[in-house]
Amino acid sequence: MLGFIKRKKSYSLDEAKVDLSNVPKHIAIIMDGNGRWAQERSLPRFMGHRAGVETIREIVKECSSLNIKYLTLYAFSTENWKRPTDEVEALMKLLVEYLKKEFEELNRNNVVINSIGDISALPDSCQKELRHAYENTKNNTGLTLNLALNYGGRSEILNGIMELVKDVRGGKVHVEKINEELFGNYLYTAHMPDPELIIRPSGEQRISNFLLWQCAYSEFWYSNIKWPDFKKEHLHQAISDYQKRNRRFGGLK
Repeated sequence: MLGFIKRKKSYSLDEAKVDLSNVPKHIAIIMDGNGRWAQERSLPRFMGHRAGVETIREIVKECSSLNIKYLTLYAFSTENWKRPTDEVEALMKLLVEYLKKEFEELNRNNVVINSIGDISALPDSCQKELRHAYENTKNNTGLTLNLALNYGGRSEILNGIMELVKDVRGGKVHVEKINEELFGNYLYTAHMPDPELIIRPSGEQRISNFLLWQCAYSEFWYSNIKWPDFKKEHLHQAISDYQKRNRRFGGLK
């Protein structure tokens, strides 16, 4: 089970660089490197995904402790269906297992378990557990954990456009009223702040169709550490580096 700790007034040396008054409201992570982590150890790729779940436990716990409000984890993309069938099936079973095992602990610690993406394409067992998790945690007021499943940034934008067009045709929205804020309400992340910090471990340096609209002014942090080896110390370093950056949003300070 995922254990939680209450927010502390002081942190150990590995956390000393994190300014608790200036943590990002929303952190997004591209959980990359599970398969390569397993291959380096002559293990089946699935064992890398299972090891990655242990990292999820630690990072969710730490984000809650640091009072992060939103954590979005890129768990399964619209392109991941191209992977071998046995790997996809194993990932879906692992998702159900995670939700069943962690639900009570997450709920007890005030976490909202949410999903973004087109979950209608997922197996019924996954949809059932996701709906159960959300309906029974949606009124919590702590960390919102967004699991990005069957998610693609381009499809999210296209879906948003189609829904907006329907509302324009139906007279619910006037064309001259359309702006960025209004369009944001048609995305999966409606009413959430855009991620200030996007983390990608494993050495790759690309966005991979993740939060394309929302990442317009996100800060990116890359690491060669593969996801199963990603620890809270790496999260602290990413946040500390983020806090040192001069975020101008196209202007001057």
